[in-house]
Parts: sequence; structure tokens; C-alpha cells
Amino acid sequence: MIFSRESKAAGFTLIEMVVVVAIVGILASAAIPLVRFGEHRLKERELHQSLREIRTAIDAYRKAVEEGRITRKLDASGYPPDLDALTNGVVDTRSAEGRKIYFLRRLPKDPFAPPDTPQNEMWGLRSYQSPPEEPKAGDDVFDVYSLNSGKGSNGVPYREW
Repeated sequence: MIFSRESKAAGFTLIEMVVVVAIVGILASAAIPLVRFGEHRLKERELHQSLREIRTAIDAYRKAVEEGRITRKLDASGYPPDLDALTNGVVDTRSAEGRKIYFLRRLPKDPFAPPDTPQNEMWGLRSYQSPPEEPKAGDDVFDVYSLNSGKGSNGVPYREW
């Protein structure tokens, strides 16, 4: 029997195909944890940004109180009574037309909260009167924290960010 060169180089052998599929499988299984870690880091970055945005709005509210743009009760701390005051706005006392001051367009979401969590229950609230070690809600919102019980990739619990 005489074989021509054309018939020998017609395609891949079964062994070659199995080896290629095995290598691709090994590479894919190594990449999956990296993708998951990347998604987790993205959520952590979102959490940092959300906390920073809310805290900046709380500070801006406090500054507006100090400037006399928001009426303050004598026994009040000067911080917003709830997070809705940041998004719904408060009346500017310096405006003759009664315009409102808005500190947030919308309340940022906690990326680690379950998707069906209502916006007003997504964040833990700390009042001005509560200590940082044991944050508790009160008459005002001095600070916010994530209600997630997990730890960040830096080892610090999300509640302490």
C-alpha cells in the first residue's frame, strides 16, 4: 500500500483533541476563582464608594445646619433625623420661595445586601449618642455601616468600614 502525504496530514488525532480539551479545562478551572475574587473586590469597591457618598451627604447636612440653612431644634444634634432627609430634601430657611436642599439624588445600595432588601433597611444606622463600638439607631443619623456580617479581603469586618 502506498500512502500519500495528503492523507496523513488530513486532521488532528483523537489523542491530540483530548489533550487540548484537558488543557483548556485546567485553565478554565484555574480562572474561575480569579473571576470570583474580582467580582468580590468590585463589590467591596462599591461598598466603599456607597459609604463615602452617604457619609459625605451626612456631613453636608450638618454643615447646612451650622450655616443656618436648616432649622434645628435646641436639643437636636444637627445631624439628619433619617436617611430619607438626605434624598427627599429639607426646606432651605434662606430661600424666600421655600426651596429644598437635596444632599443625595438617591440612596446608594449596599452591594452585599440581599436584592429584596428595602432601601430604608439596607444600612445600619448609628446615632450621635451611641458609641462607635456599639452603634445604635437613635434620634439622628451620625453614621452608617453595612449590615453584612462578613469580612473584607483586608480582614476588617464590613460593619467596621
